[in-house]
Amino acid sequence: MKHKLILTFSLLCTLTFWGQEETHTFSLQEAIDYALEHNRSSINAARDIEAAEKQKWETTATGLPQIDATVDYQNWIKQQVSLLPGELAGGEPGTFIPVTFGTKHSMTATATLNQKIFDGSYLVGLQSAKVYLEISQNAKVKTDLEVRQAVINAYVNVLFSEEALDILNKNLAVLQKNLEETTKIFENGLEEEESVEQLQITLSGIESQLNNTKRLKTLAYQMFNITLGIDLNSNTTLTDNLSILTEENMDLGILQADENIENTIDYKIAKNDMVSKELLLKLEKSKFLPTLNAFVNGGYLGFNDEFGFLRGEQEWFGTSMFGLSLNIPIFSSGMRSASTQRARINYEKAQTDLNEIEQQLKLQIASAKSDYQLAMEEYQNKKKNLNLAERIETKNETKFFEGVGSSFELRQAQTQLYTAQEEYLQAMMQVINTKAELETALNTVLIN
Repeated sequence: MKHKLILTFSLLCTLTFWGQEETHTFSLQEAIDYALEHNRSSINAARDIEAAEKQKWETTATGLPQIDATVDYQNWIKQQVSLLPGELAGGEPGTFIPVTFGTKHSMTATATLNQKIFDGSYLVGLQSAKVYLEISQNAKVKTDLEVRQAVINAYVNVLFSEEALDILNKNLAVLQKNLEETTKIFENGLEEEESVEQLQITLSGIESQLNNTKRLKTLAYQMFNITLGIDLNSNTTLTDNLSILTEENMDLGILQADENIENTIDYKIAKNDMVSKELLLKLEKSKFLPTLNAFVNGGYLGFNDEFGFLRGEQEWFGTSMFGLSLNIPIFSSGMRSASTQRARINYEKAQTDLNEIEQQLKLQIASAKSDYQLAMEEYQNKKKNLNLAERIETKNETKFFEGVGSSFELRQAQTQLYTAQEEYLQAMMQVINTKAELETALNTVLIN
């Protein structure tokens, strides 16, 4: 019994600790910082940089001294026979004597040092490795920009669903109260049944919308967790407020931001592509140049009629050699020329693509600025509309219960209010999201 109590207590402590470990609280900036470190795409982008650094050294090392060692052992199961003229051993002319040369066992140990002296493709390879590292670094920046924007969108979606739930619950409470009061008035014969039915229709719609919003809220939290790189069902709490975030993101100054296209990450990536195509052209040209390599080797040979190479008295014969290898390309039936021309065409295409991307980025930034400005204007407009819709709904509710307004007019005012509430929430979300999109396009965000 005692052991069972200890086991149960330990299990409860473990579950409590696990539950605490899976609880997260984030402001928007904290969520961004966390995602840049833990988002799976960001992690892999950082690994790509590490791999590029290793590849850069791998390429560099191919031009540095390379030392290899070999050990060869030979055992003649049946030795090769050679024929010698018989007269060499006192025999008759025209006859042959079978003889074997060498020993049955032999072993050779050799170490060779190889060194490139000149190879044009190696020089191009060094440049390519550097560019590849830069490509990986730019890809990491782009990934982090995209992760940041995704976090903002996911964070705002959660706040939107929370705000929508609060508003729907308030609307539901007001409608239930209105329905209860109207039902009592109808039961006393002072109101038509249609008024009750109108409110029931409105209430039914709000209840359905409320249930759907609850489901969307769950999905919004799960999407947010995935974006941050934490478990799908982690308990997450957001500390920022949608209204405050919206006001903080109302920034007219960004509309005047410098549009230096060369600073945008998409332009840098396109330029990386052009430079890589230029290096491929250089590589093809380098194939017309000769290559020169040098080597030095040294080794020992041992011979025995029986295997005894591990004995101290084994006799070893040393060898060494130095050599140069010069390879001069002379004729390839036009293959090298065709490869060079093809590489030149691809390089020219990359130049054209870079010019096209430059124009597209200018248009993208202009469009993002327009969208952001529209979002701010819509926010102000929807905010005013919401105030008007609230006043209209309040007036119609007062008129209805005072008996000077119809249930149809009240329902129309309520529907207008609910639409204004939803549009206002969407306008706030749009301000934050379009600003994030503009910041991504301008690449003005500091990536940690």
